[in-house]
This record gives sequence, structure tokens and C-alpha cells, in this order.
Amino acid sequence: MNSFENLLVSLDDRVMSITINRPASLNALNIETIKELGDIIELAKNNPQVSGIVITGAGDKSFVAGADITEIADLNDVNGRRFAENGQNVFEEIEKCEKPVIAAINGFALGGGCELAMACHIRVAVKSAKFGQPEVNLGLIPGYGGTQRLTQLVGKAKALELMMTGDLISADEALSLGLVNHVVENSKELENKVESIMKKILAKAPLAVGMVITCVNAVFSDENGYQVEANGFAHCCQTEDKTEGTKAFLEKRKPEFAGH
Repeated sequence: MNSFENLLVSLDDRVMSITINRPASLNALNIETIKELGDIIELAKNNPQVSGIVITGAGDKSFVAGADITEIADLNDVNGRRFAENGQNVFEEIEKCEKPVIAAINGFALGGGCELAMACHIRVAVKSAKFGQPEVNLGLIPGYGGTQRLTQLVGKAKALELMMTGDLISADEALSLGLVNHVVENSKELENKVESIMKKILAKAPLAVGMVITCVNAVFSDENGYQVEANGFAHCCQTEDKTEGTKAFLEKRKPEFAGH
């Protein structure tokens, strides 16, 4: 399945694993890697054999240590806007994907790496991971949605502090702030925890899982979230999975969802 220069991609038991594979640069996101991420997410969304996605970084030091500074150094106000919008569009596709996306954070998640993690639906980190949006140290601001998603996740005051100081925080502090869902001791526990969460989600009705993602995203959009929820509930009511789920409950057995 892997035909990408900067990504390692595999599919096992309905879960697509995407590994940012630029260890020499601590998996920094260059323009080509962003493009490849967009391409593989699009493929995953349209592949019926894929039910969930895990994103991680190669090696044991870094998830993604940021964007590629050599490319950023040459940006001006014109191509800088395109650079930011391109990354925003790819990360929005991850955020809006109706299949669960889990970030397995195995090390540094800084700048664009923190932004990538925040675009995922669930974040699990090793204890040694570090998080931050240190763009002010380069005379910049987060450009891949960080100003928006960090504020959504940790609140305005702490988001402003982190982005204005450029401070890095530990995985434990990220957990206490709500930036990550779980912290584990090492890479093996990271793999096991991500697998456990994904397995639990994939046992549920896939259309309902996707609708949960859509409705939660509506909280942060200009849409009427309550109406999105009502529409989503109505849509679920006409599915075979709803019939199976309610029937299985009444018959006191495990449901067998087909995604229809």
C-alpha cells in the first residue's frame, strides 16, 4: 500500500496506520509531506476496508517536531498565506473525517506537529512527549489551525499564554489541560492503548460514530449545532444499524453492525 516518499502506510484489521517518516528532521512537515497526508486521508475516507486511522511519527523521539524551517524561511506574505491555507485544509479533512482518527504521540509534538495532533479526534501520548506552539520564537504564529484548536481544547487564557510565551509543556500537563486524552509510560503501552481505544470504537455502529464526529465539529462552526444533531439523529433512525442495535439490546445480545 505504501507509495509515499515521506509516509509509511499499512492496513491491518480495518485500521490504517500512517507514520510520518522523516526521522532525520524529527518528522518535520514539509510541503510534500502535507500533500501526501492530504492524499492518504482522502484515500482512507473512500476505502471501505478502512474503518479507523492512526497517525504517528517514525522513531522514538518525535511525533512531528514542527514544520520544515528551511521552507518557512523563504515565505513572504503571498506564498505564506497559501502555505498556511494548504496545511489548514489538510488538517480540516482530518478533523472532519467520519472515521475515527487517533494521534499516537510518541515524542515531540511542536508547532505543526501539535496542530496535526489537535486535528485528530483522540490523542494518546507517551509520558516523555512534549507539546508546544513555539512559533513566536521565529517571529511567526501557528498557521495550521493552532490558534483555533488550542483555544478550543485548553481555553483562551492558557492558549494565549502558551502561544505568546512559546513554552513547551509535558505530557502530564497536556493531560491536565485537556490537550491529550491519555498518557502512557512507553511506546509499547502507547501502541496497546491506541489499539484498545480503536477496537472499542470500531465495535460500535460506524455511521453513528461518524455522525458524532460531525455533530461535535458543529459546536465550533457557524452551523446550528442542535439542528445538526437533530438531523443526524433522524438520519441514524433510518439505518439498518439502528434497527440491529435496538433489536440486539432488547434481545440481550451483542449487536452486529454492518455500517448501513
